[in-house]
Amino acid sequence: MSNNSYVHGYSDREKRRLGEQADVLAGLLHHDTLYPPGERILEAGCGVGAQTTILADRNPLAEFVSLDISEASVTEARAGARARGLRRVTFAVGDILDLPFPDHSFDHVFICFVLEHLQKPLSALASLRRVLRDGGTLTAIEGDHGSAYFHPDSSAARRSIQCLIEVQARKGGDALIGRKLYPILVEAGFQAPGVSPRMVYADAGRPDLAEGFTVKTFTAMVEGVREQALDMGLVDEETWKAGIDALHRTAEGDGTFCYTFFKATAVK
Repeated sequence: MSNNSYVHGYSDREKRRLGEQADVLAGLLHHDTLYPPGERILEAGCGVGAQTTILADRNPLAEFVSLDISEASVTEARAGARARGLRRVTFAVGDILDLPFPDHSFDHVFICFVLEHLQKPLSALASLRRVLRDGGTLTAIEGDHGSAYFHPDSSAARRSIQCLIEVQARKGGDALIGRKLYPILVEAGFQAPGVSPRMVYADAGRPDLAEGFTVKTFTAMVEGVREQALDMGLVDEETWKAGIDALHRTAEGDGTFCYTFFKATAVK
């Protein structure tokens, strides 16, 4: 990532959350992330490689270059790829706004859960467009925290989610960017953007999603901004705790939880 303050931090807990999120959402988000053999793909903002291993496993004959601004994250991603025996992935440290590659270097660009953290997402997309060959494609995946709804409903839970949205906004990011992918891709000069909403729905009949997404992915993500939300005066401790408890409650036997991701593809 570049030009960002990653709201979720770089703790071991966050690394585990990213891995659990990638695993539980792999089928939903990546069943159609397919690249032809021999094509060269830039994964922009690879972090610790949570998405990298899924992409490389699903496209074993494509060539990936996975880049992140954090040297520590790249080191961890590289180690993970080696442990899985992934041979067609190389890693680089670099800034999305100042990519260390010539024009037209890649057949495809993949960027996932990154634009929401950038202060200048349009500049990032312009930079990515530069290194993409004419006729090449870009895939962008983003969530939208405003899309969450659940049962039992809770004003405290909605307040806790709003705290995450506000913390991210104060740091220059946009937790609602999923709904904006189409217009920002058009503004960045991409052609024929197509956006596909990918809804996660969890209930007791889907215990893998209730635990893996509702609890370990979404609620854990909200919990991670507790200190920032309290320090900024966005919420009091009692309301915060009630909100987190209410989110956990939606993963119980009579609870339900919905959230929408947006996957966009576009052409240079």
